[in-house]
Amino acid sequence: MKLCMIGTGYVGLVSGVCFSDLGNNVVCVDKDKEKINSLNNGIIPIYEPGLEEILKRNFKASRLTFTTDLKKAVSNSDIIFICVGTPTKKKSNSADLKYVFAVAHKLKKIISKYKIIITKSTVPVTTGDKIEKILNNLKKKKLIDVVSNPEFLREGEAIRDFVYPDRVIIGTDSKKANRILRSLYLPIIKKTSRYFNTSRRGAEMIKYASNAFLATKISYINELANLCEKTGVDVKDVSFGMGLDQRIGERFLRAGPAYGGSCFPKDTRALIDTANQFKTSLSIVKSVVKSNSQRKFLLTNKVEKILKRKFKNKTITFLGVTFKPNTDDMREASSIPMINFLSKKSCKIRYYDPSGEKKVFKKIKNVKFCKNISSACLKSDLIIIHTEWNDFKFLNFKHLVRKKNVVIYDMRNIYSPTKMRKMKIKYFGIGR
Repeated sequence: MKLCMIGTGYVGLVSGVCFSDLGNNVVCVDKDKEKINSLNNGIIPIYEPGLEEILKRNFKASRLTFTTDLKKAVSNSDIIFICVGTPTKKKSNSADLKYVFAVAHKLKKIISKYKIIITKSTVPVTTGDKIEKILNNLKKKKLIDVVSNPEFLREGEAIRDFVYPDRVIIGTDSKKANRILRSLYLPIIKKTSRYFNTSRRGAEMIKYASNAFLATKISYINELANLCEKTGVDVKDVSFGMGLDQRIGERFLRAGPAYGGSCFPKDTRALIDTANQFKTSLSIVKSVVKSNSQRKFLLTNKVEKILKRKFKNKTITFLGVTFKPNTDDMREASSIPMINFLSKKSCKIRYYDPSGEKKVFKKIKNVKFCKNISSACLKSDLIIIHTEWNDFKFLNFKHLVRKKNVVIYDMRNIYSPTKMRKMKIKYFGIGR
C-alpha cells in the first residue's frame, strides 16, 4: 500500500520505517529540511535500538523515502497518517492541537480522490470530529474517512511493539476504511495480536485511558515504596507478590523515580483537561499527577539525608539520566530537578549515559559529562543509579570508585542490599 506519514518525530518515523519493512511504499514528510536531509543520508534524529538498520535497508530498496513536499506525498498516497506533535499548552493542561489542525487545513487543499486520514498522534476525544469538520466538503463528496489509530510504542522497545503489538485499535464506523486498514495490519495481526474496531471517539479515549492507568500503577507502587521504607519491607517482594495476581500483573509495578518521557506526563494532564471540559471529575488521575510531581522532590530530599546535608565539594555521579533505558528522551526526567538542586548546593556532578551528552545540562554549573562509567565513578562520594541501563547491572563499585567509603543510591533497585552490606558498601534503595 502507499502510505504517507506527516511528521518524522518518534511516532511518525518509527511507524513509517516499520510499515515499509512490511513491504509498503512509505513517504515520510516533514517541513524541517535539515531533518529530512539527515534522514536521506541515513542519520536518524532519535535513539531507538535497531531503527537505523531497518531504515537504511528499506531506503535502499526504495520502499521508504523522505521529503518536504507535502502536496506530492499526499497526492501519491492512499493512507495519510497525521503524526505531528501534540504537546501540552503553555499555562494549561490541555493538548496543543495547532499542528494537527494545520495539517488538516493543508490536506483540504490537496485531496482530490479518496484517502483515509488517520490520527496517529495522541489526541483528546472529539479531535477526529474537529478534523472532519475542517474537511467537511471532502467528507460530503466521500473523498475521505477520518480514522483514529493510536500508537502504543514504548521508547526503546518500539520496533518489537510495532511487529508484535498487544492490540491494534482502529476507530471508525466506515466499513471501507476498516477493511483497508485490516488488510494493512494483516502481516502483524496474524501474530496472535488483537485487531479491535471501535468508534473514533472510543479509540481516542482508549489511548489516554491506557496511559493514565499505567501512570497510576507507577505512582501507586512508588507511594507504597515510601511506606515499605518506614516499615522495613522490601518493595520488590511486594511488587512480585502483587504481580503474581493475573488481574494486576507485575509490569509497571517497579518502584523508582517519577514517570517521565513524552507520553504519561502530557497525556494524564490532557485527560484531566478533557474531563474538565465535559464537567467530569477524574480525582484518581489528578492524584496521580500530583503524586508524580511530588516524587521528584521526595527523591531529592532522600539525597539530602544520605549526604547529611553536607553538600559543598561533594562529587556526585549519576549513572543514567534519561527517564528510562534504551532511549535518549530527557522529557520530564527526574534527573533534571535533582541535578539542578545539587548544582545550586555547590556539588560537583558527573554523569554518564549510554545515549550520550545532554544539552539540558550544558548550561548548569558544576555538571560534567563523562565518556565512560570508570571516569564518571572515580573518587565519587555518592553514586546515583538513576536509569536501569544494562550497562549498570554488573558493576564492581569498589574497583570503580577506588575510595573506602562507597555510597550507592540505587533508584532502580538493581542490586541486592545484602550483597552490598557484605562488600561493606553503604547502600540505599527505593522502598527497602
